[in-house]
Amino acid sequence: MSFKNAIILLFAAFVVASCSKEQVVEQSANAEQPLSRQEINAFIEQSIQHTNDVFRWENADLKLLWSAGVRSDSVFALGYQLPGEEDLKTRFHLIDPQSGAWAELRNRLVQLIVDETNREFPGKNYKADDLLAYQMPKELPIVSIRIFSKNALKALRAMPEVRYVEPMGYSPEEVNFRSDAGCGVNPASSIPSADFQTISPSVKVPWNFNLHNIQQAWAQSTGAGIWVALIDTGTSPNQTKLQQNGEFNSGQSSGRTITRLGTYVSSWWPWASPDGPNDQCGHGTQMAGLIAAPRGSGGASVGVAYNSNLLAIRATGDVIVNGSSEITGVANAITIAANNTNVKILSMSIGDVFWSNTVADAIYYAYYSKGKMLISAAGTSLSWTSWWGVIFPANMAETVAVTGVKEGYPLVRCDVCHSGSEVDFIIMMQRRNSSNTSLTLAMSGNTPSYVGGSSTATAMTAGIAALVWAKNPSQTRTQVLNKLKNAASIYPSRNSEFGWGLINAQTAVSQ
Repeated sequence: MSFKNAIILLFAAFVVASCSKEQVVEQSANAEQPLSRQEINAFIEQSIQHTNDVFRWENADLKLLWSAGVRSDSVFALGYQLPGEEDLKTRFHLIDPQSGAWAELRNRLVQLIVDETNREFPGKNYKADDLLAYQMPKELPIVSIRIFSKNALKALRAMPEVRYVEPMGYSPEEVNFRSDAGCGVNPASSIPSADFQTISPSVKVPWNFNLHNIQQAWAQSTGAGIWVALIDTGTSPNQTKLQQNGEFNSGQSSGRTITRLGTYVSSWWPWASPDGPNDQCGHGTQMAGLIAAPRGSGGASVGVAYNSNLLAIRATGDVIVNGSSEITGVANAITIAANNTNVKILSMSIGDVFWSNTVADAIYYAYYSKGKMLISAAGTSLSWTSWWGVIFPANMAETVAVTGVKEGYPLVRCDVCHSGSEVDFIIMMQRRNSSNTSLTLAMSGNTPSYVGGSSTATAMTAGIAALVWAKNPSQTRTQVLNKLKNAASIYPSRNSEFGWGLINAQTAVSQ
């Protein structure tokens, strides 16, 4: 068990002990016992292997759902809708969950949970504020609330006004299909000369950029004027190449902006605020470097769209979107980016093998209501788990799914990359006969670090999309996506593992 998950479980124990000690005793003495973590994990693993799809809590029976809450922090996401609403995911921009009938419905559902909880556990005298958990995006009809009562879950599941009710905090860390956490970034101890090319003023172009004709595309576009939102682990305060008052504008990168925000709350205290924008993992810094590192000096690596603007949001602690605080952080970050009229592209090198309706709602909002292009990683795992297909949210129709392959032909996915029918594009990011991957910024300094997987492929694709969009900022998302397709190596055919294929950035920009 990781330190992070140990802390989460410790907090769950603290909540139960401090807020509902009698509840645990009452359950032990009189009530039905919840399933063990081992039993829950076994069901989840069996379901994923049987369906070859991400796990969805709506496929769990009532006992499994309730047990997952008991075995975690008891925080559930409750999505709701007014009677008669249809195809809500395309209409979020037309509703106001904070007022009128929507607010009344929300209050009624919360009160149902409060009443059922007090009925099941007399003497507790819970109030709504005792059970309400994380602050969800105000644009979306979702409430985050602690549910201890199995009867409350049963009642909610039977209501047509409830779109979903799912545990946010359950994480089966014992099951052997978890993705690599993606943290721990160090500058490369040595970099073979074949892995880069030095160009003016004094930056390193990673070897794999030329396999996608990115340098050739720079003759026509460098991403100027286009905003990319990076939903990840933040950016390092020690990396001056990613500081507005540092070297973000340096050399041939000028007149652009980087905005750093944070939506992730790492503290277990209910009243805690988001941690801030500073990367404590390294992954977000690397992705920011691939997208938008400046074409400056000092021998650092350059980004694909080195004149683009960047909105970097720390939404999660690592690349696995698991746990109540990370799901909430990602949903809030996507919504913030969606509401930013400047942002055209969201780059998300994060995900999980669990479907989250909370995150999905935020993606629907960004896609249908705000017209954003969302680019997501197909999945990066340890080599012995890379049998798994495309993870969430890259498996959504509303996202552009990207994975990584090795250089050369025939096409072979990278050692730790996922592939599958949902993949739209691929990026060459690993040497054919070695583990060397692409270069990007480290947490500080000019010495690059190596980074690979579908994360790298996603960030590079976001950069290429920015190059295309900058050529004509009035283009629609569909027009830009079609140019990426037309410039892909397999198009108009589509491969069952690698989608439309490798993107030729020069061709995409030239169309």
